[in-house]
Amino acid sequence: MKVYRAAAFVFVCIGSLGLSTCASSDTKAKRLVLPKPAREIRLADIEKAVSDNPAEAVQLIGMYRAHYPQDGETDARLAGFWGAAVEQLKAAQAKALAEGRYDDAASMARSLANLDVTVESTGMEPDVLLAEAKHALEKGDDLAAFITAVQADMRRPLSFEDALLFLNRAVTVKQRRTAAYFLAVADRYADMREAIPADTRAYAEGHDQPRDMIKGVATVLVDRGTHIEKGRAYPSMALGSAFFVDSSGLLITNYHVVQSEVDPEYEGYSRMYIRMGDAASPRTPATVIGYDKAMDLALIKTSITPEYVFSIADWTVPAVGDAVLAIGSPVGLEKTVTQGIVSAMGRRLLQIGNVIQIDAAVNQGNSGGPVVDRDGRLVGVVFAGADQYQGLNFAIPAERLAAALPALIKGGKAERPWLGLVLAESAEGAEIIYVSPFTPAAELAVTEGSVIASINGETVSASQGSLIPALQDALFSTRPGELVSLETTDGTRYLLMSQARPALPLSEAAKKDSKERMTGPLFGFILAPSMGKTSSYTVKKVLRGSIADDAGLSKDDPVTIRGFSVLEKEGYVLMDIDVKKRRLGYMETSMRLPAYLATPDTL
Repeated sequence: MKVYRAAAFVFVCIGSLGLSTCASSDTKAKRLVLPKPAREIRLADIEKAVSDNPAEAVQLIGMYRAHYPQDGETDARLAGFWGAAVEQLKAAQAKALAEGRYDDAASMARSLANLDVTVESTGMEPDVLLAEAKHALEKGDDLAAFITAVQADMRRPLSFEDALLFLNRAVTVKQRRTAAYFLAVADRYADMREAIPADTRAYAEGHDQPRDMIKGVATVLVDRGTHIEKGRAYPSMALGSAFFVDSSGLLITNYHVVQSEVDPEYEGYSRMYIRMGDAASPRTPATVIGYDKAMDLALIKTSITPEYVFSIADWTVPAVGDAVLAIGSPVGLEKTVTQGIVSAMGRRLLQIGNVIQIDAAVNQGNSGGPVVDRDGRLVGVVFAGADQYQGLNFAIPAERLAAALPALIKGGKAERPWLGLVLAESAEGAEIIYVSPFTPAAELAVTEGSVIASINGETVSASQGSLIPALQDALFSTRPGELVSLETTDGTRYLLMSQARPALPLSEAAKKDSKERMTGPLFGFILAPSMGKTSSYTVKKVLRGSIADDAGLSKDDPVTIRGFSVLEKEGYVLMDIDVKKRRLGYMETSMRLPAYLATPDTL
């Protein structure tokens, strides 16, 4: 028996060896073939993307042209890929329209427009929007109905009959400011004003009082269990405010209030509730529907039917000096109303856009509460607790909330587009001071030092200090994966397929780029090589108003970088340098420069 078993074992081994030899013959043959050149691999990638993702194919074609030399044959192949990608994108856009995926159709239509291709319908035509608004109204989805009706009106004025339809609904659900908006639309038709019922007009022209508005504001409580300190357990609780934007129980608050509910890096206990009265009132569970970390906004839902709903249709942009009211629960004192004025506009505190500075008293717990004007129109959303601005109060503008809300309603994390650029405003315009590695801008070799002339074919102009937010606004309504047209003042035009924006773009860049290149986007000084030590550089440029400018650095100062630390969880970076300041007779100084990772100057 032992002999037979040994023989069988030898047979099996020989058979397995034969199979292995046969299976590996193809691999061996491949190893004898000359590897494909990188150019051929790139062309193969483009060919595959034409059918899988035509927008990406356009990006890859631009990338190829930026990094590889072309000849007649290659140019012909690229032109063929380009034409096929355009046709695929047109077919996909038409299919989205036929299937009623209007948002997808509109997204692809924007990409086609940047390819100089017109389509019969964008999917966001006034008629389509109006039909969507009416459908939402029939379903009882008032928030979507009113938002979409406003979008339709902005593209083409609503008819009197349609304005009256939404006006009557706003009166029925007791949204006075929304009713005021649609009354103003109906009043454009002077000969039809008599058809508006007197009681409807009276309601829309009335004014809500603070005692009414506080009924639509809730206290947000996020129970984070307990934490241990010196052997004792203490309750951990996040406190904030929120306000109803729909009678179905939808509320707006700040992302940082509910962060533990959705942050995948948070590993502790977290349960969210809202409370409509004082500490003795019952707590009602709530859930996060959608959130936008970059804008510090979140949409939450509860089972409560509110007595008052704030209008997203009739928001207003205030002026400096205008009186405002802030409503919320400072340190848990619910239904607190404070009065103040708009102290300043255009403060750059968030990663996207700008915010309003107010002097109405707010404290911890006010975060997420509404700011309104004397007529009850929404001005913004309070966010409190900016560490570097203790004693100052701010609000996210209502217009930015209105723009962000459709993505929040869809649920989950709101994805915002990202090209990979860091900008600085100068006398020439928005200068590109940094291109982040492995981003659309890097792939197409966008030139650092160039100035943006237009985005998506539109020249963006704004007052001093507001140009970068205006460029961000031009990109804000698009979606990741769309084609974006970017033109610089030297006449160069780029077609980039945007990516999903990282939570902290410069944190990602710092992981992939050299510390010498990170001095520009983080600290505001750009380096050039110098003679001598490999670790020594010369300051090529200092951005006005930057950290480097405040630290006294100037052009031509010799600099040596001694250390660079990225403290991602803490949200900032540290750089240790030795600098010989030219203004001080080249006296050598050692400095530590800190910078926040959440820079507002990215695109």
